[in-house]
Amino acid sequence: MSETEDRAAGGTLAHRVPDLGALELLLAVARLGSLGAAAREVGITQPAASSRIRSMERQLGVALVDRSPRGSRLTDAGALVTDWARRVVEAAEAFDAGAQALRDRRDSRLRVAASMTIAEYLLPGWLLALRAQRPDTAVSLLAGNSAAVAERLLADEADLGFVEGLSVPQGLDSTVIAHDRLIVVVAPAHPWARRRRPLAAEELAATPLILRERGSGTRQVLDAALGGLARPLIELSSTTAVKASAVGGAGPAVLSELAVGEELAMRRLVSIPVDGVALRRDLRAVWPTGHRPTGPARELLSLTRG
Repeated sequence: MSETEDRAAGGTLAHRVPDLGALELLLAVARLGSLGAAAREVGITQPAASSRIRSMERQLGVALVDRSPRGSRLTDAGALVTDWARRVVEAAEAFDAGAQALRDRRDSRLRVAASMTIAEYLLPGWLLALRAQRPDTAVSLLAGNSAAVAERLLADEADLGFVEGLSVPQGLDSTVIAHDRLIVVVAPAHPWARRRRPLAAEELAATPLILRERGSGTRQVLDAALGGLARPLIELSSTTAVKASAVGGAGPAVLSELAVGEELAMRRLVSIPVDGVALRRDLRAVWPTGHRPTGPARELLSLTRG
């Protein structure tokens, strides 16, 4: 039948077939022999049940239930419709069970992709809190730079990501979850550790630095602050490696304040003030555009704001 013929015959299937609630009520009437008892079973009032049965009879064009002081019994047409209703409800129950299985499978795992600083210094606490709420959810963590996080999300290899750059990668939506500041650090024996005046931006730009690789959020913020003039002494792919090189005296490094708290407290590194350089940044949760996190990903996102 064509779409035009379908409309002429009474509209779409949804308009011609009673809804599941009405079919469940009819099955309850058939089983219990009482409209009042059926209404109580499905959780509605008897007047509402009567109205629903009448509406279904008008929709189908046949009488379904004979009502009397002794109770309610199905007409011959009602008995036939009840048989069909049972098959529809059984199919709906199978549909619901399948959908629940899909939700359970989705909720049994969580794939997280995070840039290095967030992965090392913030995610462990969030994941511990998530485990307390969802002990049966298996979590996998893919750590990389901000560009790699975006690639994982867009390739459907992660459910939720965290980045620390200045901008949101194309194809992703985001929300700010925290703020961070980059600082210049040196080993205590470095000449800068004894200086009394803050570094000027020009001096920082002219000095070879231990840096994260291009594509990392840390490098993106520093390059933007120095107009792309940052000079690499060494380029390393992890915050831990940059920090270890700085502690070892290889040279000055630019790192997240989150990453060097212990080293500063123990005087293994010294923070150097800088004038005229904006080194603050937002930390963001990200996900593919139009696909708001659900299930355990949504719960993890809520924990980042706690």
